[in-house]
Amino acid sequence: MKQSRFQFRWPKRRHALRWLTPIVLVLLFLAVLLWLPWQAQQMEANERQEQLIADTLWVEQTIRFQLGRDEDAIRLTANEITTGSVSEKKLWERMTALLSNNRELYRVVWLDADGGLISSTADMPIALKDFSAPSRVAAETARGSRKPRYSQPAPAAGQKGPMLMDYHVPLYVGDQYVGSLIGSYLVADILDEMVPWWFAQENEIRLVDNDENTIAQRASGGIGRGVYTHQRALDLPGVSLSLRTNSIKTAARLLPNLLVGSVIALALGLIWSLWALWRDINRRLAAEGALRRQVLFRSAMENSLVTGLRARDLEGRVIYVNPAFCRMVGYSAEELLGRLPPMPYWAPEVMDEYQQRFAQVLAGTITPQFETVFQRASGERFAALIFEAPLIDDTGKQTGWMGSILDISERKQAEELNRRQQEKLQASARLATMGEIASTLAHELNQPLAAISSYMTGALNLLAAGQAAASQLKPALEKASAQAQRAGNIIRSVHTFVKKREASRCPVDMAALIDSLMPLIELQAQPFFVALKVRIAPDLPPVLADRVLLEQVLLNLTRNGIEAMQDSPPSRRILRIVAGWSNDTPAQVVVSVIDQGHGIPADVAERLFSPFYSTKAEGMGMGLNISRSAIEFHGGTLTYLDNPNGGTIFRFSLPAILPGTSQHPPPNPAMDPAPTTVPEQSASGQSITHKDS
Repeated sequence: MKQSRFQFRWPKRRHALRWLTPIVLVLLFLAVLLWLPWQAQQMEANERQEQLIADTLWVEQTIRFQLGRDEDAIRLTANEITTGSVSEKKLWERMTALLSNNRELYRVVWLDADGGLISSTADMPIALKDFSAPSRVAAETARGSRKPRYSQPAPAAGQKGPMLMDYHVPLYVGDQYVGSLIGSYLVADILDEMVPWWFAQENEIRLVDNDENTIAQRASGGIGRGVYTHQRALDLPGVSLSLRTNSIKTAARLLPNLLVGSVIALALGLIWSLWALWRDINRRLAAEGALRRQVLFRSAMENSLVTGLRARDLEGRVIYVNPAFCRMVGYSAEELLGRLPPMPYWAPEVMDEYQQRFAQVLAGTITPQFETVFQRASGERFAALIFEAPLIDDTGKQTGWMGSILDISERKQAEELNRRQQEKLQASARLATMGEIASTLAHELNQPLAAISSYMTGALNLLAAGQAAASQLKPALEKASAQAQRAGNIIRSVHTFVKKREASRCPVDMAALIDSLMPLIELQAQPFFVALKVRIAPDLPPVLADRVLLEQVLLNLTRNGIEAMQDSPPSRRILRIVAGWSNDTPAQVVVSVIDQGHGIPADVAERLFSPFYSTKAEGMGMGLNISRSAIEFHGGTLTYLDNPNGGTIFRFSLPAILPGTSQHPPPNPAMDPAPTTVPEQSASGQSITHKDS
C-alpha cells in the first residue's frame, strides 16, 4: 500500500517542478526588469557626481598651480630687490612683463618700510593706506612672520569696486625691514582666466568664504541645478576660500524604450549564454583530453628518465618514486611508497649521515646538493649525487621535498682514472725535465767523482810511500767524503723528483723546499751563466701541500725563466726566487720566480696555460698547464705579470698553516719584484746563489 502511494505522488512532484521552474524564471525576469533601470539610474548619477568631483579637483589644482607660479615670480623679484641686483627701471620692466604674461594679476606694487610707494604698475599712485583693511592686516602679519601671505578678498579702501586679493611679500635686508612687494589679483579674473571654458559651460563656479558668502562667480553655461555639487578648499596661506561647483545637469532619467531594450538585451544574453555554455563544454572536454594526454606524456617521460626522482612529505615519508629510481636501488615502487626512515637502500656504514640528514628534513632544512652512498637490493654499493629542493603545491604551500638522484659510479671511476693519468703525466714531465738537464747532471756528478778519485789516489800514494801519517791522510779523506756527499745529494734530489708516488699533503717548509731544490736549479742555470738570488721572508709558516708537486712547479718555472734570459746581456741574467706573505690575502704564502728575459708577447699570453702549446721547438707544451693544475690542486692560484725591469714574474700562492685562527701575518716588504742589488758572477761564468732571510 505504501509503495502504491509513493508511485502515485511521484508524478505530481515532477509536474509541480515543471511549472515552478518557468514561474521562478519569469519572476526573476520581472525583478531584473525592475531593478535594472533603477540600478542604471544610480550608476549614472554616481558617475556624474564622481566626474564632477574629479573635474573640480583638477580645476582647484590648476588654480593653485598658476598662483604658485605667480608666487615664485613675485618672490624672485623681491629677492632681487633685497640683494640690489636689479635697477628700478629694470624692475619696472619686469613687473610689467609679469602682468602681461599672467593676466590674472591686476597690479604689482613696491612699497617702502613706511608704506610709501616706490614703484607700481598701476596708473594711479597707491600707498599702503589705500589697500583694504584685510590687506593691511595681512601686510602686518607678513612683516611679523617674515613670510609671504595672502589677504582676505575685499574692495579697495573707501571703494565699492571689484573684490581684490593681495599677496604680500615682506622685504628684509638682514634683520632690517625695508618694505614689501605686493601682487594684487581681481578675484573674478581668477575664475575667468584659470577655469577652462569647457568646465564653465557645464558648471556654475563660485568662490566662497567661510561664511558661504560669494566672493566671485562664473556661470557661462547657466545656473546650476543643485543636483550634482562639490566644494573644494583653496590651500592659500592667510586666506580661507573654497571653490564650489554646481553642475547644470539634471538628475538622470530613464529612457522611454528601456523596457524593450532590456527584453531584447536579456534575450540576446540568453542566446549568448547558451552559446557560451556550449563553447565552455567543448573547451572543457578539450582541456580534459589535453590533460589526459599531458598526464600520459608525463608518465612516459618519467618512465624514460635515467635520473631517479623521489618525493617525500614533511615527515620524511616517501610519496613518489619513478621507475629510474626503482631500477637504481633495486626495489619496486610498492616497497618504497609510504616508507619512513630507515630506508632499505641506506648503506649501514653511512647510517649516521642518513640519520643526520633526516633530522634536517624534519627541521625544515636540507642540503641542496650532496654526494652519498646507496645500497642496492643485491647489496652492491654505488655513489649517488642528490639534488633536493622544496616541493610546492599549486597554492604556493610547501608539502614536502623533491629529490633528483644520479648514479655517479661511472663518473667516480672516470675521475679516478683521470687522477692516475694526471699523476703519470706529471711523472713523465719530471722525467722529461731530467732528460733536459741530463748532460749538465753528468758533468756535475763527474766533478765530485773525479775529485774523489784524485783524493783516494793521493791517499794510496802516501800509503805506498810509507808516509801515511794521520795528519796527512785525514784532510784528503775528508775532502773525498764531502765530494761523495755532494754527489749523493744530487742523486737523491733527482731520485726524489722522478720517483713515481701517490700525491700526499703534509706541512711543507717553503724555505727548506727551495734549499733542497737548489742543486737542480743550479744545474739548469749553469749552461746559460744565470745567477740565482733567493729571498725568503722570516718566520714564514708552512703550507699543506705535496712536496714533490711543488718541486716540479718550482723547477718548471725556474727553467722557463732561465731559458727566457739566454739571449739577454750577461749583466741581466739574474733569476730571483722570492717567498713571503701575500699582501692581498694575509693567510697565504706567495712564491715569485722573477726573470729579466724577453717577456711574454700578447699573442702568446692568450694561450700560455693551454695544454700542448709551446713556443719551444722541443717543448711538449704541458709544463705550465701541469704547474697550474698542481697549484689549483692545493687550493692556490698561479698567475703571471710583466716585470717592471723587463721580463716576467710567475707567482703562485698557497694557503698557509697558521698557529691560531685570529693570527694574521704582516705585509712582507720582500715581495717587491724589483731587484735592489745585482749578484756578482764568478770568473768562470758559473752562477752564484745569494740567499737572504
